[in-house]
Amino acid sequence: MARSRSGRGGPEPVTGTVGGGVAELRPDRDRPRGWTLLIDGAPQSHVDLDDPAHLEFSYQRRLGHIADLAAPPGAPLRVVHLGGGALTLARYVAATRPRSTQQVVEIDAPLVHLVRERLPLERTWRIRVRGADARAGLARVPDGWADLVIGDVFAGARTPAHLTSIEFVAEVHRALRPGGWYAANLADGPPLSFLRGQIATVHTVFPELALTAEPAVLRGRRFGNAVLLAADGPLPVGELTRRAAGDPHAGRVEHGRALRDFTGGAVPVTDATAVASPAPPDGVFT
Repeated sequence: MARSRSGRGGPEPVTGTVGGGVAELRPDRDRPRGWTLLIDGAPQSHVDLDDPAHLEFSYQRRLGHIADLAAPPGAPLRVVHLGGGALTLARYVAATRPRSTQQVVEIDAPLVHLVRERLPLERTWRIRVRGADARAGLARVPDGWADLVIGDVFAGARTPAHLTSIEFVAEVHRALRPGGWYAANLADGPPLSFLRGQIATVHTVFPELALTAEPAVLRGRRFGNAVLLAADGPLPVGELTRRAAGDPHAGRVEHGRALRDFTGGAVPVTDATAVASPAPPDGVFT
């Protein structure tokens, strides 16, 4: 059961036990109706109820850039979100692209209840939240339904193994319309073996890839997030590069030959060989 801590001077944190551990909704002292979701102390999402187009975390801004470029400005999208968190990206798409239709697949039902109770969605938004494993939920999406599939699934700060394989990526491809995009939030640290393996895996299904992250992550100097974008056709690499460079935490975009060199001959992952993404080092979220 969720509970608020007593205190003075504005909203207080709300805590509750969810499937992934202990969830905390912590108020943002700089934004009157801003909240950060933490699971077992690790920041997961940020929501501003007054401004759902505000994306606080850099990896979410990179995913937001992709949603911005997936169709002409303001045009509605059909989006599948694998992993819900605080529903930050679903809120963003609903706010920036009215009339969009979105499906969110989130296995942690108590987390969904906490978020929807404390951070309610607008009634006019076409967002359906389904309680299911991401791969099982994706299997229920009709062929060619989605313009964009966003993968952002973490269990205990790790992406589950069954969401990292060629077979899983093929299921993503099935759910996308011709010309649709797949964007995955991936977390890794030196020597970046998981990230390189994921690039090789996705490339077996999608011919066009682009990777964006902070330079220190791409150089293997620290643990962090990287967003991989995949499609059957050309990607707006120039505009992605411009947006990444202008971010408060400036990023770099790798594509084409540079991305192939970065991948370094990594072997694609199958269901038989898949492993979960690495756990973050101690203290990375403190």
